[in-house]
Amino acid sequence: MKIALPRRRLLALAACASLLAAAPARAATPPDQLVIGFSMNNLLSLDPANATGLDVAEIAANIYDALVVLDPQNPQQVQPGLAERWQIAPDGRSLRFTLRQGAKFHSGQPVTAEDAAWSLQRVLKLNLALATTWKSYGYTRDNVEKLIRAEDPQTLVIEFAEPTDPRMVLYTLATSVSAVVLDRKTVLANEKAGDLGAAWLINHAAGSGPFKLDEWRAKEVLLASRFDEHWRGPAKMRRIVWRHMTESQSMRLMLDRGDLDVATGMAPPDIEALKSNPKVQVQAVQRGTLYYVAASTKDPRFADRRVRLALRHLIDYEGLNRTVMPHYGVLHQRPVPIGLAATLPGPGYRLDVAQARKLLAEAGYPQGFKTTIRAVGEPPFTHIATNLQATLAQAGIEASIVTGTGNLVYGAMRDRKFEIIVGRGGGGMEPHPHSSLRSLAYNPDNSDAAKLTNFQGWRTGFQSTALNELIDGALLEKNEARQLKMYQDAQRLYEQEVAAIQPISQMVETVLLRSDVKGYVGHPSATTRLHGVSKQR
Repeated sequence: MKIALPRRRLLALAACASLLAAAPARAATPPDQLVIGFSMNNLLSLDPANATGLDVAEIAANIYDALVVLDPQNPQQVQPGLAERWQIAPDGRSLRFTLRQGAKFHSGQPVTAEDAAWSLQRVLKLNLALATTWKSYGYTRDNVEKLIRAEDPQTLVIEFAEPTDPRMVLYTLATSVSAVVLDRKTVLANEKAGDLGAAWLINHAAGSGPFKLDEWRAKEVLLASRFDEHWRGPAKMRRIVWRHMTESQSMRLMLDRGDLDVATGMAPPDIEALKSNPKVQVQAVQRGTLYYVAASTKDPRFADRRVRLALRHLIDYEGLNRTVMPHYGVLHQRPVPIGLAATLPGPGYRLDVAQARKLLAEAGYPQGFKTTIRAVGEPPFTHIATNLQATLAQAGIEASIVTGTGNLVYGAMRDRKFEIIVGRGGGGMEPHPHSSLRSLAYNPDNSDAAKLTNFQGWRTGFQSTALNELIDGALLEKNEARQLKMYQDAQRLYEQEVAAIQPISQMVETVLLRSDVKGYVGHPSATTRLHGVSKQR
């Protein structure tokens, strides 16, 4: 008996078969397919209202479109996306976008301002992880329909719920997965029990991007095929294949053979081994994201400033950045990323076990204590955790390491049920100091019920009223010199109050590409667009 397979499954099988056919003797992936190896450990959902982390940003940027985008060479430059032009109101209280004519969703439906408004409204109504950023601007499920609205099919108005810096809103619209435009009719056709399509969108998509989702098999492969009717014109590649790969040596061998076109997340020794390979090119992209060590102030021990300060003294910053972080990050100890005018010079924190022991004794822990360190089970997180475990032990703190997927690690952090975490985060995607401070330090409501899960400061339970007020005030300051000083003062206060998240390194994503891949430009906000990528053979 013959079994009829769904067309989508047949497409997936055909794609995988073509990859398997690319045997070592061919030493080449299919000329019209871009095959990317990367870790899907933190890829938990494709729903733009709930898809957290950097790993999903590139996928969303290629299967969806946003109103505006940022220039990868100059990230502070906002460029047109689905909106061909926009205006900031003279009073700075709203944005008006004019959408381009002729843009279509993958379903064939036209992209309208109503779709754009509904997509943002949906984020607030569902109130999942990515609603946090919009709530920080004052939007709620009760006011969002009034403030974010379509005036006609091509005109979208975003009225600010509270005074803010319009640049921040534009940057968020350009970089946040939550800001992509969904095909309202397709999503609602898959709605169940009033969930606005949330269950369906976990592993489906309804976008207008240059590629349309064919299939995602978690921790295996994600397949996307070219959307020939994209408003920018057809992409140069017929298909993008994202493969789940965590073994660095396997990626190294596959790149060398030509079984992969692009690889990220490789270990430094394998990167070094390929740097002299004429068949491979190396591209280093500095992100605004930070690697950090975080402690939960919900734990009485870390609620004590002296214990947090001891933890700051028990991180071997120089050793980590010299031995573990090459090709992953560069030494950075401030909550505002490198490259912004407001960023203060480094404070010079260093490993000081004697000082840490003194602080622990003052806090009532002369013999130390037992704790746990959570870390995603892949480099560099596991290596940072192991290094931290060793330096904590020098002060009598016995730490066991718990590794796992992003859900196990960051899920515990979102639930505020952890002790220490080695993580990666911060704002970083938006090229503005408020972005990182909002993510790492801002916590306007420390109650569990607030569920400000996309604020990593809230996840730690750390709250400083003075710091909140300074961050709020800086955002609204129109005088650039005064705003700059306020952001620098916020960094000094962050240091003084020993915030619960200690940055150790600023992320560098090292991307390795086959030498025949052309037009690949890694984006600092992780929204790397593949529309113009080709192969020159």
